[in-house]
Order: sequence, then C-alpha cells, then structure tokens
Amino acid sequence: MSATLTAGSTRVLGLIGRVSMYRLVLSSLGLLAVYALVLSFAGQIGPQPLEIVASAVVLAVACGATDLVAQGILRMPRRLESSLITAAILLFVLRPSLEPLALAGFALAGVVASASKYLLVWRGRHVFNPAATGAAVLTIVSIWAPDLGGSAWWVGTPLMAIGVLVLGVLLLVRTDKLPIVVTFWLVAMAVAFVRTSIQFQTAGFPVDVPGLLLQVAFSSPFLFLGAFMLSEPLTLPPRRLQQYAVAIVVGVLAGWPIAVGAITLGQERALLIGNLVAFAFCLRAAVRLRVERRRDLTPTVRELTFHAARPFAFSPGQYLELDVPHRRPDARGTRREFSIVSAPEDLPEVRIAYKDGSQSSYKKALAAVEPGSTLAVTGVWGDFVLPSRPTAPVLLVAAGIGVTPFVSQLRHLQATGQRRDAVLVYVVSDPSELAFQDEIAASGVPVVVFSREEPRELPAGWSWAGPDRVDADALLRTVPDIAQRVAYVSGPPRLISDLAPALAKAKSLTTDAFAGY
Repeated sequence: MSATLTAGSTRVLGLIGRVSMYRLVLSSLGLLAVYALVLSFAGQIGPQPLEIVASAVVLAVACGATDLVAQGILRMPRRLESSLITAAILLFVLRPSLEPLALAGFALAGVVASASKYLLVWRGRHVFNPAATGAAVLTIVSIWAPDLGGSAWWVGTPLMAIGVLVLGVLLLVRTDKLPIVVTFWLVAMAVAFVRTSIQFQTAGFPVDVPGLLLQVAFSSPFLFLGAFMLSEPLTLPPRRLQQYAVAIVVGVLAGWPIAVGAITLGQERALLIGNLVAFAFCLRAAVRLRVERRRDLTPTVRELTFHAARPFAFSPGQYLELDVPHRRPDARGTRREFSIVSAPEDLPEVRIAYKDGSQSSYKKALAAVEPGSTLAVTGVWGDFVLPSRPTAPVLLVAAGIGVTPFVSQLRHLQATGQRRDAVLVYVVSDPSELAFQDEIAASGVPVVVFSREEPRELPAGWSWAGPDRVDADALLRTVPDIAQRVAYVSGPPRLISDLAPALAKAKSLTTDAFAGY
C-alpha cells in the first residue's frame, strides 16, 4: 500500500511541479473565486455576485498599488502575482460588500497586508502572513468603526469546502505540506468539537455528535486557513517537527478562540501567533550569496560556487531557494530550489549544481549571471537528512543531478570523521554524466552505477551494475539487505515510482522528488 501511495504521489508531483508555486496558488485561488461566483449566482452562498466582484477589484487595486509603490522605492522586481494572491486570500476572509465604507475597509486591509511584506520584516524576510495581518488590523480597527467590516471567513461553508479541499490538497501535495496541514485540521476540529460540546451542554442543549462533527469540519474556516495560509513556506520553520509544533499551536488557538477585550484570538489571529512561534524556532536571516565562479561538471551539469555574506545554518541534505530576478519570467517564476552540494563545514563557500539545457527563462537568467553578482536566498528548508543514529545502515539512491544532497552529506561525514554503513546507487543516462566522482570516492562509500554503457574507469570501491534499466528487481539484486537499511531517494518522480516496490521493503523511506526545470 505504501509503495502504491509513493508511486502515485510522485507522479502527481511530477505533473504539477512544472508550474511555479506563485502560478499554482494564484490559479487555484482564481478557480475558487469562479466557483464562488457560480454558487453565488445559484443563491447557494451569502455574498452576491456583484459584491464579490467589487470587493475583488478593490483588493486587487489596493494590494497591487501598495506593492508597486514599495517595490519602486526599494528597487525590487515587480511581483504582480504576489499582489493578486494576497488580494485573493483576503477576498475569502473578509465579507464582500457594495457599501462604500465596507469597500474602504477592504482597501485598508489590502494596503496593510501588502505593506507588511516590507515593514514587518527581519533581515529581508517578512515575519507574518500578509493576508492574516491585513485582516487582523481591519478587525481591530472595526471595533471603533464597525461599518468598515472585518474578517468573516465566508469561505467556511459546506459547498465552498468542496472547492477548497480539492484545490487545497493539490497545493499541499506540491509543497509537501499535506501532513502538516492535516495535523492542523485534526487539532483545530477536535478542539472546536470539544469547545462547542461544552457550550451546548452548559446551555442545556443535546449534542448531536455526527452533526456537530460535520459542522466543525465543513462549516468552519479551518480548511481554507490551513491550505492557503498556514502552508505558506515563507512563514513556516525549516524542519518538519517544528512545522508540526506550529500547526498544533495554530490548531488549538483557532479551535478554541481566546477572548482578549472586544476580539478573540481565533482564525487569522491564531495564525499570526503561529507565525511568531515559527519565527522563534528560527530567527530567519537574509542570506545573500556572491557568485564566485562556475564550472562544467559533465556535458549537461553546471556548478555554481558562491560566497555567503554572513554565516547561516543548514543541515547536509537540505535545499535553498534561489531568487534570480529577470525580465519576463515564464510560468516557473524567478525562484528555484537547489540542494546544497557543499557541507556546513565549507562555509562561507556555498555550492549548488543544476542540469543545463532547459529553455526556461530562469535557467537562461542563471546562466547569464556574472561573477561578482549577488543573489538572494529566500529560504533554507528540508528534512532530507541522514538518521541521527550513526549506526543506522542507509541506502542512498540518486538519479543524475539528484546526487547533490548526498554529496553534501558525504562531505559532512568526511569532514567530521564519521563512519556510516552506506551504499550509494548512482543512476545516470551515460557514464559521462557521473558528477562529483572525486568527492564521493573520498568518502569511501561503495557506489553501484547504473548506466546504459559501461564506464571506462571507475574509482576504487565503485562497480557497474550492467546495462539493464534500473527497476525494483534490479535494486533488490544490487542491495539484497535493503530490509535492514534506511532508504533515501533523490531523483525525478518517475524513478521513485518505478523503485517503490523495492523501497517499500526498507526500514523507512525518505524521498526528495523533483520535476526538473
């Protein structure tokens, strides 16, 4: 069963991974808005069609204009998609209206949300979710000016839940945040169920358990809050356990709002507190990398070496997101994720590698970056790290450029004098594509190479598995003790899917699937 799930999820990831997160989120919110309009025309939800359209226009103008002014002052690249995403999220959080004062409230929320991206920052990174910030400020202001409106979360209805669930799960699969958000959903719904049950019993009303569960699950804002706001990578801590902790905190506060004066610490305010918890886990520092040099590793693989302006923390196997602003970016946007090739001990030197040959606007811009140029890292994330127990035998499976996180791990082991029972299975289309041979060989880890042709020369301890295509049976023949090993696989989704039956026999499996650019 687990092998089937792994195969299916990696194939889905391969399909949706071809679209940038900005485009995917914006498209999902756009489809959700269209769905809401259809329901509104049919009289199935409260807001009227003109109210939704007018509110959306005001939010788009307010967010777009604020971003445009701030980006002009700070000489930052224009990001219209970011403005529209913030506006679209606010559209579902605030109650649509045609009243002039209410529309003014929408404008205020939009301006505050967009301005928070530039004002509420720490060393280049915003601390709070922008949409939650805008909605919270409007709610507080509405205490003295109620006609401005406030957060209403009209998206929390059973019919809207259908669209939110389908589109939200798609996004969460793309970002690998589904387990985190499911944890939030379960905690928030359980806490809300307990709270409502107590209120009913205190008031002397009977508790309809099935009905109350359905109400909590589908007539609340939890689905939207988790899928489109809590999951924002830029306000989550880098490690999985830290993300679970944030999800639980937000779930408890959203499920059982705490009254503070005239407002409660529920919904978007709960998310803001969760943002603070995430910030406390890892005080994010802006990482800026100066390009030092580039070199060709294989006919198709290029390596970039940077110098970090200030030290930053990462674990071997984690990845960074590199922003390369350029004119007319395509659907993949101006950011890409790269596994870090270098080890923490190599700092301030930082290395990444990528496969060339793509015609994407990003790859063209990256190829044109000159030595001495400075690029921004928007974050360091990932749990693709070796077991903390050094005696645990591991299996490392890499396809092509997927070897990069393993190079970082092996360099780290060598630098710290650690010895591990590890086997690396290295899959390439041609022997000329074997990158980082010297660094991998220096670690002393045995390597099995899968390639169509036999390599002419291999380092000591390396072997060729033959011309057969790597599949589950071939992997089992190559690593007969796979059941005693913790498996790590880095490569395209199709490889992970093909190897899933064999990998299911390992003690555990951690994947680092990518769709390529």
